[in-house]
Amino acid sequence: EVQLQASGGGLVQPGGSLTLACTITGFTFDDYAVGWFRQAPGKEREAVSCISSRDENRYYSDSVKGRFTMSTENGVNTVHLRMNNLKPEDTAVYYCAVQGIIIRAAAFCHRNWQDYRGQGTQVTVSS
Repeated sequence: EVQLQASGGGLVQPGGSLTLACTITGFTFDDYAVGWFRQAPGKEREAVSCISSRDENRYYSDSVKGRFTMSTENGVNTVHLRMNNLKPEDTAVYYCAVQGIIIRAAAFCHRNWQDYRGQGTQVTVSS
């Protein structure tokens, strides 16, 4: 059984930083795509960043490009999202998703569905 658990959220002031982690267990695919997504109250889900095992390019949404950095550890066992210069509009529930698939990172982020998704972690940016 594939399980994903996100952690590292919290309350931070504007301009501050947080690092989220997603621990993935039970996932055995050699080819994969993994991403971070977020959803704020009353808003649609937004793809934040994605990585694909078959794509050297990482995808970042325009709203986070230059501020957020996504990385993986031990294949896809752990996925991090380093968030710098946080803004109030970054407030949302952040969750990770993964799928055994050959696809470009941007295409994975823009899919309406990912096979495995974890519970989210709340990030609140407020003074």
